[in-house]
Amino acid sequence: MSLDPQVAAFLALANDAPPPASLADLRAATETGLRQLHGPLEDVASIRDYVLPGEHALTVRAYVPAGADTGKPLPAIVFAHGGGWCLCSLDLYDNPCRALANATGCVIFSVDYRLAPEHKFPVPLNDFYSALCWVAQHGAALGIDVNRLAVGGDSAGGNLAAAAALMARDQAGPALAHQLLLYPALDFAFDTPSYQRYAEGHSLTREAMRFCWSAYLNEPADGAQPYAAPLRSTSLKDLPPATVLVCEYDPLHDEGEAYARYLRDDGVAAQCVQLDGMIHASMHMLGLTPAARGLFDVAGKAMRQALAA
Repeated sequence: MSLDPQVAAFLALANDAPPPASLADLRAATETGLRQLHGPLEDVASIRDYVLPGEHALTVRAYVPAGADTGKPLPAIVFAHGGGWCLCSLDLYDNPCRALANATGCVIFSVDYRLAPEHKFPVPLNDFYSALCWVAQHGAALGIDVNRLAVGGDSAGGNLAAAAALMARDQAGPALAHQLLLYPALDFAFDTPSYQRYAEGHSLTREAMRFCWSAYLNEPADGAQPYAAPLRSTSLKDLPPATVLVCEYDPLHDEGEAYARYLRDDGVAAQCVQLDGMIHASMHMLGLTPAARGLFDVAGKAMRQALAA
């Protein structure tokens, strides 16, 4: 399928913009630029911040979907935002998390994990996993059904969600019902056909991903560790079922497909759905193109089926 017309027009303007001069400038430009694509705020039933106890004051923001029957425990997704482990914020993901809560019928627990390069691997992952364990341990007080608990994330957040599922399996952690991986970054490699096709000109570039991985990892050797690059795992057996969404015009397209295939080969139920005509970060594009709603439609259907009472 050809690029979505609104996305193509957006890229034509974005590709002419000069690159930010520093990480601080890149962070600011990302916060501003993505927010402009969000469209109107979606209403939800409630939003509440929790600050987890511990040496680091880790914030988790809970979104209860509109129309939810809060008289009974609800399904939940502990969610990691994207941004190459070094960009984006809890606030930037406010509207995407509202939309995800409403689409899935789940309480979304969005985790404000610490960012690289100030906090390199495995700090962001450990923060996310700590939040997952806290949510699982406090299910009754949070109004959720821990038997219908999933992990999710987009891009680098999809990496953290997949790695947290591996950690939960390996460390006898929370029993997870599903993993929702939205155009995830899963391998420390830049040589797939989709990396070659979309190395430049489609928003996320190969050089940008090289930068993000270098910000996250302490050294290149870390990229061989499955908790850093889940596609490098020697086994995916006994992981929770997965829904993997990939964007057609995305350098990360092929590693998402490969991970779903690997899961199935190891006996894990996994589906991979391509978002036709879309580019990376489409979770942020509800205000740019009607086609962006497709991500929430697919995720919503998958999670409602996976986490049905």
